[in-house]
Amino acid sequence: MNPLKLLIVASGLLASPVLAGEGQAESQPVEVMVLGTYHFANPGLDAVNIEVDDVLAPKRQREIEVLVDSLAEWDPTKIAVENQAKAPSFLLSDYANTDELLSTDRNESIQVGYRLGKQLGHEVVYGYDEQPSEGEPNYFPLGKVQAFAEANGGTELLGKLFAEVQAMATEEQAKLAQQSIAESLIMHNDTARVSTMHDRLYYSLLKIGDGDEQPGAELNAYWYMRNAKMFAKIDMIAEPGDRVLVIAGSGHATWLKHFVRRMPGYELVEALPYVEQAVERSQ
Repeated sequence: MNPLKLLIVASGLLASPVLAGEGQAESQPVEVMVLGTYHFANPGLDAVNIEVDDVLAPKRQREIEVLVDSLAEWDPTKIAVENQAKAPSFLLSDYANTDELLSTDRNESIQVGYRLGKQLGHEVVYGYDEQPSEGEPNYFPLGKVQAFAEANGGTELLGKLFAEVQAMATEEQAKLAQQSIAESLIMHNDTARVSTMHDRLYYSLLKIGDGDEQPGAELNAYWYMRNAKMFAKIDMIAEPGDRVLVIAGSGHATWLKHFVRRMPGYELVEALPYVEQAVERSQ
């Protein structure tokens, strides 16, 4: 076909209402709020970690209740937390034990997600985390990046990046004791700040490689893959018209928000105003 004719045909198809389903009303969008968090339970699983005081202490429990009350005003219809759950339902069976878990388990999935679900009368909470099974690739192959850098003169760049992350963690650590939980979550839900640091740290790793070996590019690709699979699970959970609260470590927030913004039928709702409201109520 003549290229000009092909372009005209393609333009006509894109403009045609048939693509949206002829005679069908448009579905309601899925609204998604991504609440970025630090880890309440000190699991020590990240490259750089902070030590958090006991969120089961009465003062912290009251602060979490204020945060949950603020989130409840958005009235999410579904809650998804960064835990693994089996397909196709992605239901978390221990949600049935929420009353007991709230007094024994410090994880943010339970303290915020399960607590909110119970408060709103939800029968279920969903898990969307993605981890490699046996034989699958490591989604965060930092060791390969470090090994290549050490062998090829890239340690200065890595050292500088890790120093930046450690400096941020040290600053955050110093403030935690003086802040309410909602105050501590402000920086984790400042989209511009989180995205800037994400780009700075991850995309700088693209320099770690020589054209034949590309461990920095591979790390970025595998990290994208993990987050894409996580969002794909959220998509399996969501239905048109839902308001889905996604609770995630803030390191995932940039990619999860990326997918919400670009996935047809989805709309992003920022969590920051609700966190800021909880800050005001915590004072």
